[in-house]
Amino acid sequence: MGLSASVLAVDAGNSKTDVAVVAADGEVLATARGGAFRPPAVGVERAVDALADAVTRAFAAAGVTAVDHVSACLANADLPVEEEQLAAALHARAWGRSVEVRNDTFAVLRAGVAEPLGVAVVCGAGVNCVGMRPDGRTARFPAIGRISGDWGGGWGLAEEALWHAARAEDGRGEPTELARTLPAHFGLDSMYALIEALHLRRVEPVRRHELTPVLFATAADGDPVARSVVDRQADEVVAMATVALTRLDLLAEPAPVLLGGSVLAARHPQLDERIRELLAARAPKAVPRVVTARPVLGAVLLGLDHVGAAPGARERARERAREHFTA
Repeated sequence: MGLSASVLAVDAGNSKTDVAVVAADGEVLATARGGAFRPPAVGVERAVDALADAVTRAFAAAGVTAVDHVSACLANADLPVEEEQLAAALHARAWGRSVEVRNDTFAVLRAGVAEPLGVAVVCGAGVNCVGMRPDGRTARFPAIGRISGDWGGGWGLAEEALWHAARAEDGRGEPTELARTLPAHFGLDSMYALIEALHLRRVEPVRRHELTPVLFATAADGDPVARSVVDRQADEVVAMATVALTRLDLLAEPAPVLLGGSVLAARHPQLDERIRELLAARAPKAVPRVVTARPVLGAVLLGLDHVGAAPGARERARERAREHFTA
């Protein structure tokens, strides 16, 4: 083949995995999609086995058996020790001479910036924030749930909505339309019925995430309790972004704040507007914007950064991403 493979880029999430084989000039030689990446549920080796299928298909399509560098942005790589464990597991597969593993939030950040500078907040099933500077400095949070101080994300918002609705119905809390709209989503007429259905698994617990859009719709209709939950999510997003900017000494200069994940990408007006208002007050030089590029592009760009690719390679990778990385 005319181009040699330089980077294997991996963006592995809780629901799917994207991989790309890229030449040093940014040309995308092959892509593939795989399944979920969940080391906490299945163990590191079985999780990496799940990656191997997509990598094998991408290598075959590109006509290679290895690359110079593996750039892997992985869900559940929340702590440096986890990144090290996963990097060792990937290195053992001999897919590349060097391996770098980062939390998948770094992929969202790098996909949205021209250089590795800025902060990204991802609010999808959970919530996380990272920041980086070209000199290699980073800012991050453990982001493993309430024990690390986190609040919100789609799952957390659904839980909070259920909490308020349950208390509204039984009299412990203030009235809210959530007590009607949440059970109605499942064709039920009361929170008691929904609580029972969830507890007895007549409604599978995994379906709780369906209640997050219901929360936002109820807030948009003016319900004060629902609106207060949405406002709190905005507060949390801005708190994380501001702390990351501060740690990286970026408060005093223009710096992008990328907003990603399903909750933020939905551009709910109340959430979006409050985030921008709070950022304007607390970090006036921050430049917020929603990331629409696929995260695997961020893994590609981080890989090209690592191998010292020419600036034109990054632009070519962005152009090719529009052709190859479809939803």
